[in-house]
Amino acid sequence: MGQSSGHRWLCIRQIQVVETTMLQAHKILALTEATQATHALVLCYFLETNSKQYNLVDKNVIEIGAGTGLVSIVASLLGALVTATDLPELLGNLQHNVLRNTKLKSKHQPCVKELSWGIDLEKNFPRSSCHFDYIMAADVVYHHPFLDELLLTFDHLCKNDTVILWAMKFRLEKENKFVDRFQTLFDLEMISYFPSLNIALYKAMRKGSMKASLPN
Repeated sequence: MGQSSGHRWLCIRQIQVVETTMLQAHKILALTEATQATHALVLCYFLETNSKQYNLVDKNVIEIGAGTGLVSIVASLLGALVTATDLPELLGNLQHNVLRNTKLKSKHQPCVKELSWGIDLEKNFPRSSCHFDYIMAADVVYHHPFLDELLLTFDHLCKNDTVILWAMKFRLEKENKFVDRFQTLFDLEMISYFPSLNIALYKAMRKGSMKASLPN
């Protein structure tokens, strides 16, 4: 089912996902107005409220570190061709959430795929055939030991016209250093800020590409 023209039917509050953790399996997260906002929710809110400027209909979107899949679900409901990625041990839970919330609701059924940062990138996402209009990332640098591999992954997946949308906040010196390295390859621009959460949303493109128009 596609989205009717001019009809705003997406409501993040209606999405439900299951979070599987080592300590507490199958914890149901009912995403209501009372739920504490997260980086993923911030990014989802931005996508929905800026859907004209960042039109996802029929765009190729990949989410890295998708976790429970909330951003991928919302992007799919907004009409994108979505690839939701994460580590192999998280794919079952991710697939469950994506299917539960997009089946018979999205124009394109999302794809769930393994992506271990920096590993087998050309094999699993060949540059010659993989083109993503958008890369979505929500707080992917938080306390993460594989930041070198994350930078390699951004570099591999990003073409000159690819737009990265990234929700994050700086906490640790290690993370700040990663952002400095990131900016040697990409132009980074803050496009929205949520002061009560200390979360910023950034847009990034390859160096020299930031002035290019967004995909239509």
